[in-house]
Amino acid sequence: MNLTELIIKAIIILVLFGVTLLIAMYSTWAERKVAGFIQIRFGPNRAGPGGIFQPLADAGKMFFKEDFIPSQANKWLFILGPCLAILTALMSSAVIPFGESIRFDDLLIPVQGIEINIGILYIFGVVSLGVYGLMVGGWASNNKFSLLGAIRAASQNISYEIAFGLSIIAILMMTGSLSIRAIVAEQHGIAWNVFNQPLGFIIFLTCAFAECNRTPFDLPECETELVGGYHTEYSSMKLGFYLFAEYINMFVSSAVISSLYFGGYNYPGMDWVRETLTGSLGAATGHNLATLIGTLVLFGKIFFFIFFFMWVRWTLPRFRYDQLMNLGWKSFIPLSVLNIVVTGFGLLFDIKYASWVIVIVMVVLAVASQARAPKEVVQPQRS
Repeated sequence: MNLTELIIKAIIILVLFGVTLLIAMYSTWAERKVAGFIQIRFGPNRAGPGGIFQPLADAGKMFFKEDFIPSQANKWLFILGPCLAILTALMSSAVIPFGESIRFDDLLIPVQGIEINIGILYIFGVVSLGVYGLMVGGWASNNKFSLLGAIRAASQNISYEIAFGLSIIAILMMTGSLSIRAIVAEQHGIAWNVFNQPLGFIIFLTCAFAECNRTPFDLPECETELVGGYHTEYSSMKLGFYLFAEYINMFVSSAVISSLYFGGYNYPGMDWVRETLTGSLGAATGHNLATLIGTLVLFGKIFFFIFFFMWVRWTLPRFRYDQLMNLGWKSFIPLSVLNIVVTGFGLLFDIKYASWVIVIVMVVLAVASQARAPKEVVQPQRS
């Protein structure tokens, strides 16, 4: 790697790091605006036009609040917990390809932090470490509610990580690679994996809610039962790190979903766009502009899923904990294994949309079960 390539790569890494932080910061503003829209009220509208400076005001408030550490807490572990949570969250986006490549003279540099051939394993490894931040913080607080929230977070993450990993094995079987860039490249144009793996997408998306501790799977932070969950005793920027890590994980989850199932930076007609731009603007400028369009397309998909995360939060009620565990162990894990088996048969006999059989059977069984359910008779009210 020469000096020019090293400098461009460093700039790409810094830009992606800054964009990740910026999007996570303004996701807090967007969530409050979406909540206001759904609940027919105003969201933040005081700090700047439309409340656009609200995240900066919130950050200032967090920085200047009193940094309180309970007297009976383990001081160093109490500090380590939120640091570990934010660190693992920021590390997750390093292997996501946010665009095709940048052309500089004869160099082609991928728009990606680092490219490794086991990128998807890297993400799962880093995400699994994130639970230690919650567990350490909850235990070090020396608070029974915080400890219960930490235990819930650990058991929830372990339960759903199994289905989380099993759901993408079908894609790995189809692609033959653990590299996220290779998986995205296989979805050129409109050949997106969601059309071949609808069940895997639904399982992966639902498990992403559980991994991010988002409603309706926010049991580790359940304020009605645990006051505030694992971060009950935290204040100032330590609390901010925990809250910020959740939004970074939401952004990374949306990026991974977009890359694995919705083509990443691929979009219909991308070859025609590239040929038109390179023909009119030259090889280097046209290539870079086409890459920029693909990157914007990817971010459009990411923003849609971030909005979907927020939409679900203000639409569905929180699950009970036994319902959460039953869904993970008794439904998603068996369905993930079944999806792997059916996909394997489809690859063996060259049946491209084999996994749709499971979806069709599930829909038919659900309709039949609903038809056999006893109808509730509405008694007329007496005046």
